[in-house]
Amino acid sequence: MRWLLKHHPIPQPIWHDVTHRMWTLKELDAVQMAELRELTTWFLAQKSITGAQGLEVTTDMKVAVAAQACLLILNLGTSYFEGWVEVILYPGAFRAKHPQPDEFGLVHSESNSLSGESWLHGPVVLAWAEVDSELFHHQVGRNVVVHEFAHKLDGLNGAMNGMPPLHRGMSRESWAAALSQAYETLRHQISSGHAPSLNPYAATNPAEFFAVLSEYFFTAPTVLHACCPAVHAQLERFYRPGDRSHAP
Repeated sequence: MRWLLKHHPIPQPIWHDVTHRMWTLKELDAVQMAELRELTTWFLAQKSITGAQGLEVTTDMKVAVAAQACLLILNLGTSYFEGWVEVILYPGAFRAKHPQPDEFGLVHSESNSLSGESWLHGPVVLAWAEVDSELFHHQVGRNVVVHEFAHKLDGLNGAMNGMPPLHRGMSRESWAAALSQAYETLRHQISSGHAPSLNPYAATNPAEFFAVLSEYFFTAPTVLHACCPAVHAQLERFYRPGDRSHAP
């Protein structure tokens, strides 16, 4: 890490300008920001961030993506982002085709407009317009970078299913019970016509539920704690905010 910091430093003016605009970093102290800068330097050295559809990717843009991504592993370590190498930025929302089975079991290719996508062993794909907007405007429970990189953590067990690899001392049963109950509560709120306590997209499936919960954890933790205290407690144990003993 010291070699990277010496030979591939992030220019101080760029780091200061970009990170001071990020709502997601407002609660970090000076020591945590220094650790985040180290992780961001590692990320930029290990991962390629390229543009699609003619998008020119600047250093500022790379730092904006990498710093927000590394917020998730600030107290986890770089091993949580191993096994893939690429981030692709589209200028705006992009279309992706995915096979979807219908009620008769026939598979059709459906095209959807997306602001982000995370492949299990492949790249993270992001719409830069969405990332850029969220740098300036805080949205409760919404952050596409956090969302897609949470999927990467989720997939470390071999499948994106809402069950990332838990730390020693954490209980899979307690995790599953807390998240399952909150997931079913959200689905019931939506089906019964009540105002959902979280972004309705979280009810899509357990993988999306974990990703949306992570968005709330980093952008609106008080909202998450108020509606889902047991879930908030599990995410605290997983993401370890304020615990520097596990940082790289």
